[in-house]
Amino acid sequence: MVKQLIIGDAAHELATTRRILEQLPEEHLSWKPHEKSMTLGGLATHLVNLLNWQIAIFQYPEFDLSTIPLRREPLEKRADVLEEFDANAGKLEKLLAECDEKALGEEWTLRHGDHIILRQPRALALRTFGLSHMVHHRAQLGVYLRLLDIPVPGMYGPSADEQAK
Repeated sequence: MVKQLIIGDAAHELATTRRILEQLPEEHLSWKPHEKSMTLGGLATHLVNLLNWQIAIFQYPEFDLSTIPLRREPLEKRADVLEEFDANAGKLEKLLAECDEKALGEEWTLRHGDHIILRQPRALALRTFGLSHMVHHRAQLGVYLRLLDIPVPGMYGPSADEQAK
């Protein structure tokens, strides 16, 4: 039962994230709303990269942030973003389908070198570090699109753009 809830939750969040990535305007990928903000392309790339982190939850007992680059170079085309997203989403969905309840309950650790950031069961790590983290940045991407006057797709029901139709 828990596994089916997790699979359904992940499938919904992946589908809604893909819908917003489909709206990426290539002519604005270097745009950012504030000097402290990521560029639109950087934020989209981060969303795609978060799937690598979600995959790592199922492939390894821990993930050390000190072993990976702080930021990836932003992908430069919407097609590249969608291609990598689809490939990673497919890997995650396969790992979820193959895991069992025991694996979902096993402890997983997120660290930065010797500093433990979180230690929790895989299922909870997927929800917090994985899916909730993705939802957070997806919402940021929605704000970017709104500021650029690009229609924002609905996530949990129709958006203002979809209701106006």
